[in-house]
Amino acid sequence: MKPAVQIAVAAVLLAGATYLTWRHFAASAGPSEQAFFYDLSEKKLFPAPRGLVPPIAGMNDAVEDGVRAVVFSPTGRPEDKRTWQIAYLETYAPELKRELEAARSSGEAPRLSRTAAQGLRRVRLESDPEWVALDSPEGERIVSRWTQLGVGGQTPAICTP
Repeated sequence: MKPAVQIAVAAVLLAGATYLTWRHFAASAGPSEQAFFYDLSEKKLFPAPRGLVPPIAGMNDAVEDGVRAVVFSPTGRPEDKRTWQIAYLETYAPELKRELEAARSSGEAPRLSRTAAQGLRRVRLESDPEWVALDSPEGERIVSRWTQLGVGGQTPAICTP
């Protein structure tokens, strides 16, 4: 794919994500202090503090098999839990996790650039066996597919615990 096309696609995806994020926060009281995580061994969602860096300890033991889960409602009604679906799962490479946790504990900015950090974020669909880099074409496809219009042409909405 040509660089100009890649930039155009990225700009469209960013605009769509910005709109959906704005729409979500405009309709709610504010961002939740909790986020969804997914226990890979239990195959279940659970809430945990938003600021945790995945992978984290899961639901049933100290094994770090809890990854961030982006949950959405294709009907645009996040208050209706029956409509919730997992859009994708996200985790961080060990070196990114160490860097972010060190930066948080020291109060300093991470030493990694945003571009380098994007290459160390991994995503996958719940049903996929393998993680892919967020900044890869497959990663971009995974994180953007949920933004397509949902049931009856409704705009999907992000859900929080």
